[in-house]
Amino acid sequence: MISIIITSMNSRTLSISRPAEPRTKPRMEVLALLQGHQEIEIAHRGEVYRLQLTRNGKLILTK
Repeated sequence: MISIIITSMNSRTLSISRPAEPRTKPRMEVLALLQGHQEIEIAHRGEVYRLQLTRNGKLILTK
């Protein structure tokens, strides 16, 4: 919810509320994607990529 509050010099307040914009991009948690593995293969346009989770919690994507 987004709220806008406007106060004028004579102390009148106008409050406008509207629902927040819906997220346009899907989001997936990396742990759900890896499903308990440290590394997975991702097929894209005939190529295979490896997505690895490092010990430091960083992601590495290699071809």
